[in-house]
Amino acid sequence: MAFMNGNTAIPKNKSLQPERPFQRRKFVPNLLRNLGMKPLVVSHHPKPPIPPQQPWTGVFIAGWVIILWSSSLAWNLWRPFEWTNPLTYLMVLVQTHLFTGLFITAHDAMHGSVCPRHPKVNHFIGRLCAFLFVFNSYQTLRPKHYRHHRHVGTPEDPDFHGEKTGFWPWYLKFLLEYLHWKQFLLAAVLFNIAAIWIPQVNLILYWVVPSVLSTLQLFYFGTYVPHMGEHGPENQHRSHTQKLNHLWAFLSCYFFGYHYEHHDSPRTPWWMLWQTKEINLTTLPISEEA
Repeated sequence: MAFMNGNTAIPKNKSLQPERPFQRRKFVPNLLRNLGMKPLVVSHHPKPPIPPQQPWTGVFIAGWVIILWSSSLAWNLWRPFEWTNPLTYLMVLVQTHLFTGLFITAHDAMHGSVCPRHPKVNHFIGRLCAFLFVFNSYQTLRPKHYRHHRHVGTPEDPDFHGEKTGFWPWYLKFLLEYLHWKQFLLAAVLFNIAAIWIPQVNLILYWVVPSVLSTLQLFYFGTYVPHMGEHGPENQHRSHTQKLNHLWAFLSCYFFGYHYEHHDSPRTPWWMLWQTKEINLTTLPISEEA
């Protein structure tokens, strides 16, 4: 059906319809396909949904991490020490794992996932856990960690030291990036004050040694293994991931070895990363598993 406009017949249905905007998203890939080319794939699988989380669950879990760390430390500092007792060495490992839990909790707070609905509570817990982890500064760690996520695997990434860099040079660079002389000063002062009442060997074994071992644990499972080596061009997060083994993933570094999943869903807290791993299980190339 048409009507006359001067001497020109204009189809009614077309003249009264607004011009459709130029749909660039569909046009460019279609043009490339017509030319025999494939558009660049930015992500090889859809971003997994963030699993639902109760508003105070993260606070509850963070509280238990702090309670277990502090109660284990207090018990180990005061109990009689014996070199021949296997419990001595087992508790060094337990305390190391709990130190790592403090840092992982502070890390989750940087992403706002400890208490998502209450930022002040969230960041308070982050500051507390960072401080308990041998006087780390949450205010210093947070912007550097954001830089890591924005520039992962590039010279602008504070956690990166080259794809082919050896373990120890990279670990040293990692320590120099995050440690500050004020931490050593505060730790030395606290150690000497505590040594007035607590045996020095207990302080060394259950406070100093676990704090050092936990930095190795965090670095190896959370930085070195996930980001070393080459990554496929479709790997937008430049990260490997551990093979599916939830028990080992928890014991090794609080599921942080599921590192591609963390970068793909950074606001997912550590205790829900295993679910994100299972979502990614059928879509992530085997070559990206560490």
